[in-house]
Amino acid sequence: MNRKFHIKKGDLVQVNAGEDKGKQGKVLEVLPEKERAIVEGINMISKHTKPNAKHPQGGIIKQEAPIHISNLNVVDPSTNKPTKIGRKLDEKGKLVRYAKKSGEILK
Repeated sequence: MNRKFHIKKGDLVQVNAGEDKGKQGKVLEVLPEKERAIVEGINMISKHTKPNAKHPQGGIIKQEAPIHISNLNVVDPSTNKPTKIGRKLDEKGKLVRYAKKSGEILK
């Protein structure tokens, strides 16, 4: 199943529902098969780990958990506010994403 989402890795997004509502963060990873994304500093959980090579002490580690993409809005780079995303063909005939509020093309 090949789906297109309104967010990509590296986008700045704002959470619009849940415990972290209103917070902004950068998308670290998109999980298309689960329709979720991992966002930097959002939806933090405490994970209990045994000692291993990476964490010789073991213990409790804070890390980001996936959040459903319907709870995320891309932040418009020009206004720094959440916006909807549209797709259109640019002058070269390539499909690009743009912010509907400002019309600015997103990378």
